[in-house]
Amino acid sequence: MSSESGVARKGSLWQTVKAVGWSFFGVRKRSGFQDDLARLNPLHIIAVAFVAVALFVTALVLLVRWVATA
Repeated sequence: MSSESGVARKGSLWQTVKAVGWSFFGVRKRSGFQDDLARLNPLHIIAVAFVAVALFVTALVLLVRWVATA
């Protein structure tokens, strides 16, 4: 077992949301990506990503319904 496995990762919710947002656009500096890997909890990233995808799909469905009724 490595010494890093027991270290708690300290990353705020806002940092996680920003990292997921950048990944949606597909633009991120390598240094920023490396910082995210070292700082953020992977489970938090997955949870925020699921919420972001659900919001994105909901927004698309609402937009299509709005355009279809117009």
